[in-house]
Amino acid sequence: MKVIISGVVALCGTCVAPVQAQQPYPEKPLRLLVGFPAGSALDSAARPIAGKLSELLGQNVVIDNRAGAAGNIAAEIAARARPDGYTLLFGANGALAINPALYEKLPFDSVKDFAPIAKVVDAVNVLVLHPSAPASSVEQLIVAAKLKSLLGGSGGVGSPGHLALELFNMMAGVKITHVPYKGSAPALVDVIAGNIQVLFSTLTPALPHIKSGRIKALAVTSQKRSQLVQELPTVSESGLKGFEVTGWYGVLAPAQTPRALVRRLNGEILKALQSQEVKQNLLTQGFEISSSSPDEFAAFIRIELAKWAKVVKFSGAKPN
Repeated sequence: MKVIISGVVALCGTCVAPVQAQQPYPEKPLRLLVGFPAGSALDSAARPIAGKLSELLGQNVVIDNRAGAAGNIAAEIAARARPDGYTLLFGANGALAINPALYEKLPFDSVKDFAPIAKVVDAVNVLVLHPSAPASSVEQLIVAAKLKSLLGGSGGVGSPGHLALELFNMMAGVKITHVPYKGSAPALVDVIAGNIQVLFSTLTPALPHIKSGRIKALAVTSQKRSQLVQELPTVSESGLKGFEVTGWYGVLAPAQTPRALVRRLNGEILKALQSQEVKQNLLTQGFEISSSSPDEFAAFIRIELAKWAKVVKFSGAKPN
């Protein structure tokens, strides 16, 4: 009898496993890690997407701001989380594509430790000058930089703005001297004041000053012209072919997250991005929709890692 009973128990055990595996998802709120504080650009892009995703999934998607170490803290937490689809990372190019080349050791691997779900937006960046700078186009800026010393600011060593400047130097064969600031806001203030001549800025904070004439915009750094400032050419089309810098954001899960969950989340995120409300919210903040499949996002991250590794090596940048 004992043998028969144990056999029945074993058989029942095999019956239960598939039922458990097919539990509905999600059954509880999701956590979306953001590596910068509330009110930051990354946080501001994450919130409308998380709000719409909550509606689509029928569960709250809770923003968890874990600021610090240029986004590395949030990325580490996400990399070590259970791969069950309930902890996600709203990641950016800084932590995922630039920091691996900038820091000697990171507590995560951008390729091995994550399952990319979807690239979601690009932050529009713009090349701006003080009105007194001797250039009104990208071509003229390259000529001016070869003839005289110019200063270019950024939000800090290794920041996206710094590396955009270094990529410009590398591709144009010039040396605009980098001046690091403690954040992008004081760098913008100093280009307005004329203490520096050149800045690669995110569009939203720069736009009022461009419109008022306090600074002049030469070009956007994206592959295509921005919907917000369609009159501005790209850097690539106006004198430096192939130049492209985008501040991109995307959603990732821990590695080993089941492929079915990754596909499900990708589909829901793409639906959220198609919402007119979400589109308008992001556009007014200077973001442009840039959706992808999980495989496309994974391939894109690899390309970005290789690109910025070259720029970091060229610049000799070291984190403060």
